[in-house]
Amino acid sequence: MPTPLDVNGPAFWEEVYQGGRAGWDLGGPTSIFRRLLTSGEFPPGRVVVLGAGRGHDAREFARHGFTVTAVDFAADAVHDLRALADPQAPIEILQADIFALPHTLDETFDYVLEYTCFCAIDPPRRAEYADLVAHLLKPGGTYIDLVFPLDDHAGGPPFAISLTEIFTLFGARGFTLLRRETPTDSVPQRRGLEQLLIFQAPQSYLNRERSDALKRARRSSCPG
Repeated sequence: MPTPLDVNGPAFWEEVYQGGRAGWDLGGPTSIFRRLLTSGEFPPGRVVVLGAGRGHDAREFARHGFTVTAVDFAADAVHDLRALADPQAPIEILQADIFALPHTLDETFDYVLEYTCFCAIDPPRRAEYADLVAHLLKPGGTYIDLVFPLDDHAGGPPFAISLTEIFTLFGARGFTLLRRETPTDSVPQRRGLEQLLIFQAPQSYLNRERSDALKRARRSSCPG
């Protein structure tokens, strides 16, 4: 019997794509994000889409004047990202593990866009994901999080998510919840299973992190 593939590696997701089981892919931009973009609520800036898949939402943000970086480590996803490229809405495509992004990207994004990436990662790595978002955002940047699936089913992916977990993870990193909404324009099969959360990043996450590390180092060097 073959060993099950690990969700932490690209081979798992390449098999999903090749088997036509990419159920998270809606075939076009998410209606909720399109509404946000047309509202003018969020001025164009630099946005990173983590676990971008085929890039429908990434391209939609680019069409509205955003400078977009789309990240995915599955070769099939990256192939489709390139094949579906819109010359009128160019995006930067990175084939990379989100947890191994270079530190040169720290504090370079005005926005992090999240939809169906958090639910796909191995749940023990969720704190690591929250750290990643905090590192990528500029001080005071915006985390746009369409949380799905909000239920308590066993197994995955997608793995179940609770709002309490989200609030705990990002609150511990100094994020402020600006908005919480149960969308009425979710696709029918996800209606009631997702919420839109808008967070503001702290002004000095990396400085605070460095300060905490320095304090720990000082404590460990103290005698007795």
